[in-house]
Amino acid sequence: GAYLAAIASQQVDIIYSLDLTTLEAAKNIPGIKVVEIPSTQTGVIRMKVTEKPFTDVRVRKAVQKTCDAKRQLDIAHRGLGIVGEHMHVAKIHPEYFALPPFEQDIEGAKKLLAEAGYPDGIELTCNVGNTDGTWEQDSVAVLKEDAAKAGININMNVMPSAQYWDVWTKAPLSLTSWTHRPLAVMVLGLAYRTGVPWNESSYANPEWDKALTEAESTLDVEKRRAKMEKVEKILQDDAVMVQPFFRSVFTATRDNVVGFEMHPTRYYRFHKVSLA
Repeated sequence: GAYLAAIASQQVDIIYSLDLTTLEAAKNIPGIKVVEIPSTQTGVIRMKVTEKPFTDVRVRKAVQKTCDAKRQLDIAHRGLGIVGEHMHVAKIHPEYFALPPFEQDIEGAKKLLAEAGYPDGIELTCNVGNTDGTWEQDSVAVLKEDAAKAGININMNVMPSAQYWDVWTKAPLSLTSWTHRPLAVMVLGLAYRTGVPWNESSYANPEWDKALTEAESTLDVEKRRAKMEKVEKILQDDAVMVQPFFRSVFTATRDNVVGFEMHPTRYYRFHKVSLA
C-alpha cells in the first residue's frame, strides 16, 4: 500500500515489490505500467518418497495425475506464468527438452490408487507456509479440489512461514517455493540428487543421478538438451512432485521510466534506465 501510494503521488518511479495482492491496484493507477517477465520461480508440491504412503510410486503417480496444471496457473497465479510438467524444468530453461504433454487423468489416478490398495480413496495432509505469498495456499487448494475427484482427500495444514522452514525437509507432503535459477541443471542438482541437503523429497535414483551428471558436464546447450530428455522423463515418471506452474514476476514503473527491464530474480539493473 505504501509503495502504491508513493508511486501514485510521483514520489518514486519504480516499485521494488509488487505481488498478486497489489497487481490490480497498480494497473489502475494513471501513468503506471506493469512490467512482467516469465521466470522459473515455482511451487513444488513434493512427496517424500521414504514416507508412507509415498513409498509406493503408484500413490505418487495418482496424486500427480489429478493435477490440471493450466487450471492451477489460471486460479493460483492469475495465468501469469508457464505451465509446469512435474519435473522442475521450464520451457525458458535453455536446455529444456519437450516431452509429450502431461494431461490430467482422474480415471487413471483412481486405477492406480486401487492397485496400490486404496480402492476407497486415501487421506493426505499437505503443509503450506505461504512463504512467498498466498498463491502457495491457493495452489494446494486447487489440487485439493481436483484430487478429490479421484478419492484423494488432501487436508491443508497452513502454518506460519517461519514455522514451515523448520519442517520443509521432514514432512511427507509439502509445498515449497523454489526461486529462479537460469539453468535447469542448477536447481535439479540442489533439489533431487541423492543425499544433497535440500533434497526435501529424499529422492534417490542412481540412474537419474548419472543422467543428470552427464547433462551437467555437457557445455554445448544443444547436446545438453538431448541428454535432458532422460533426466526429465525419469524424474517425471518417478512422480516425486506435483509441479503445476512456473511464476511470472512483475513490478510497476511510472510511464516516464525508459529502458527498465524486469529480471526473473528481481535484480534491478539501472545502468540502462533513465527518465524521459
